Amino acid sequence: MLQKITIALFALLLTCSAFAQTDAKIEVVKHNHVALQVKDIAVSTKFYRDVMGLEPVAVPDSLKAIRSWFKLGADQQIHLLAGRDFDVKNDRNGSHFALFVTSIAAAEKYLTQHKMSFHKQVRFDGAVQIYVADPDGYLIELNEVKR
Repeated sequence: MLQKITIALFALLLTCSAFAQTDAKIEVVKHNHVALQVKDIAVSTKFYRDVMGLEPVAVPDSLKAIRSWFKLGADQQIHLLAGRDFDVKNDRNGSHFALFVTSIAAAEKYLTQHKMSFHKQVRFDGAVQIYVADPDGYLIELNEVKR
């Protein structure tokens, strides 16, 4: 029995040292896109394009009925994927994603004028944040770009 334990420990030690000696590693350089499953691709596309003001990105013809992509800044995107069949449960203290806006006051004015529900709060560092849900219930945090 002691011999089996010794052999197992030796094998474990060899495995651990093999992992420790490798130079290979994952090196993330930036964010590419976030993909959200949505119930109604047309409704969600309209929200992200017309309400959030995001620029559409060309989708291959074979995917147009089930995909919608939008540009976020220079080289990041949001991908909408048709087929959501589950409840979305997000809250500002849990799952959400955040976007920078040029003016939090303008965002608040737009949401108020369009009678859209949102939550406004002041963060610990004094930054004003607004949380608004998309048609599927995904929560979006809006922050003003610091100048």
